[in-house]
Amino acid sequence: MNGFNEKVAIVTGAGQGIGLEICRQLIKAGAYVIFNDQDVNLAEQAAHQLGSNSIAIAGDCSEENIIDQMIRTAIDQFNHLDIVIANAGITLYGPFLSYTREAFDRVMAVNLAGSFFLAQQAALVMKKTARDGSILLMSSVTGHQAHKNLTAYGMSKAALEMLAKGLVVELSEYGITVNAIAPGATATERTLEDADYEKTWSRITPLGRPATVSEIAGTALFLVSGSARHITGQTLVVDGGWTSVSPSPYASEDE
Repeated sequence: MNGFNEKVAIVTGAGQGIGLEICRQLIKAGAYVIFNDQDVNLAEQAAHQLGSNSIAIAGDCSEENIIDQMIRTAIDQFNHLDIVIANAGITLYGPFLSYTREAFDRVMAVNLAGSFFLAQQAALVMKKTARDGSILLMSSVTGHQAHKNLTAYGMSKAALEMLAKGLVVELSEYGITVNAIAPGATATERTLEDADYEKTWSRITPLGRPATVSEIAGTALFLVSGSARHITGQTLVVDGGWTSVSPSPYASEDE
């Protein structure tokens, strides 16, 4: 992947997993990256791994002051902003009949409001500097297929895909593309805390295994690259074929 030299990117939720790998690949391709994670320790560790072409900003990316800090850092340090990847998200499991307002509000704040207002503030900068920009939203296969105890989360992810479509009519005249990725099962530090995760998803994924973070990050880089300048308002599902058949991870091997 080329064409990222001197590009400036913001990536949220980048202390580990998919977000960290996106940052790593962007920097390797020549970009400068301002990245965020709510966990201060993860942000510091990631900054150490990523090196001098990265700037870490710790804090809750659903909060206005953290969004402002990321945007201001891009302008103060580099005078422009080319790429925004709203990767941060929170998963709070719970059955619909007992799901709390507190959990619902938190999921919507991080997954939706944080992405919406980061995209808004980034687009204002891209418009002002008259640079063709790219915004990428992180959806999920749960926005396409229902998962037990993830109704609120799935709602938020489906809404992000509609946000990508809606922004086509709002931002295309400024040369800004907006797309989304919907990853399926992906092997990360968090998901692999479940000892059965890889076995379960290998069994029910047509390609025979969950995705790697490198595969999701590679998809992200494509969608924010010059090779994808005529792609906008789209969601690319990266799930090894799971949504084509959609077996439940809760089903037994005999079903």
